[in-house]
Amino acid sequence: MIKVRKDIVLLIALAVIVLAGSLGMRAGGIEPLDAIQCVTGVINEKEDVDTPKIAITFDDGPHPYYTEQLLDGLKERGVKASFFVMGKQAEAYPELVLRMHEEGHLVGNHTYSHIQLGKNNRETFKEELIKTNEVLQGITGEEPQYVRPPYGSWDKNFETELTMIPVLWTIDPMDWCSSDVNGIVKKVTQKAEENAVILLHDEYESSVTAALEIVDILQKQGYEFVTVDEILFD
Repeated sequence: MIKVRKDIVLLIALAVIVLAGSLGMRAGGIEPLDAIQCVTGVINEKEDVDTPKIAITFDDGPHPYYTEQLLDGLKERGVKASFFVMGKQAEAYPELVLRMHEEGHLVGNHTYSHIQLGKNNRETFKEELIKTNEVLQGITGEEPQYVRPPYGSWDKNFETELTMIPVLWTIDPMDWCSSDVNGIVKKVTQKAEENAVILLHDEYESSVTAALEIVDILQKQGYEFVTVDEILFD
């Protein structure tokens, strides 16, 4: 692409204005401003560069110490995340769930006890979702719309029965079984792409440390962190 110096373009534009005036182009309906815009369209045209969006999500919390540490770090960086909390943890640490909500993070349902949906426990699973929704609504004042089913096991009929939207993931560094911060960071940043959904957990020190490093790296690469609803519906 040939780069055009702005000072040269402006000189050309001024010449057009002079020429337009000498030829009486105003009478013909062409204003000097029109001439400038015609010549300098590349300057006046707004850059339409989309910032790539990415979502970082956390399961299994809140943890009484690590979640607070994570929230502090996200706030310092101006980042919004999505937290899929367990009902029993929310009952134990409601102040952390309320803080998530008040600071603009998405608060979703991760069942009450981290139960995995199987062939013989559908009703129990459903009851845990309902119970957790009640706990979270009691804390935030809003009924959760989003659910992260443990291990990704899901029944689409719940989407109409409970009016809930399942949220899975596209990047899983398996942080729950590793304390290698650098390894977790590398697995995520190497796979990062626009509209990716990162899965992490806020109950491990290594995961929280890695999460904040991931945020720092991807922000420098131009990514904007958003809640998962923006990824799903924008």
